[in-house]
Amino acid sequence: MIGEERISRKLMIAATMLFFKSHRSPGVRGWELKNRLGKNYMKVLELLNHKLNELGLQIKTVFEDESSQDLDRARFYITLTHPLTMSDLVTSDYRIDEVAALAITLSIIFSRGGKTPLRDVLEVLETKFPKWKAEAYIEKAIRRGYLNKTEEDILTIGWRTRVELDQRELLKAILEAQPQQEKKTEKENQEDKQE
Repeated sequence: MIGEERISRKLMIAATMLFFKSHRSPGVRGWELKNRLGKNYMKVLELLNHKLNELGLQIKTVFEDESSQDLDRARFYITLTHPLTMSDLVTSDYRIDEVAALAITLSIIFSRGGKTPLRDVLEVLETKFPKWKAEAYIEKAIRRGYLNKTEEDILTIGWRTRVELDQRELLKAILEAQPQQEKKTEKENQEDKQE
């Protein structure tokens, strides 16, 4: 019984640390979890992850440096287990054109190795949106953590993109997207048949 209470207490501590932001950016570093939960913190996270899966949530680990998989320096986040549907996006305060602008921006950044000049992104976005709107979408994405902007006006991937987005899935969806073909009128269809 005492062992179960101890585990239950550690699960509550882990959930509290992961759900509530205590830093400028969300998530908890591995060393912080290790400090509070002990050296077997990964086992506690596995148990918590199992409980969260029942709710459609998961614990995601993002390594600071992909080449070294150091759990103490990694950040742990709680994310959804499934991608958002269009109706989920609308109810979560995202506009469709904002999502489109973000997808375009991220695809440009991904295709250029993880960073690109802001002016290049704005140039592309301005073909679909007014300049003020394109700039507003970029600023909003920066505030929300999807993008970072350096002092030299270079855009890079933000923490939230690393956590919430599957780069391969985004690029696959963009490459598979088919432009909508305009519907031909009956007269045009008849002309095509005659030729």
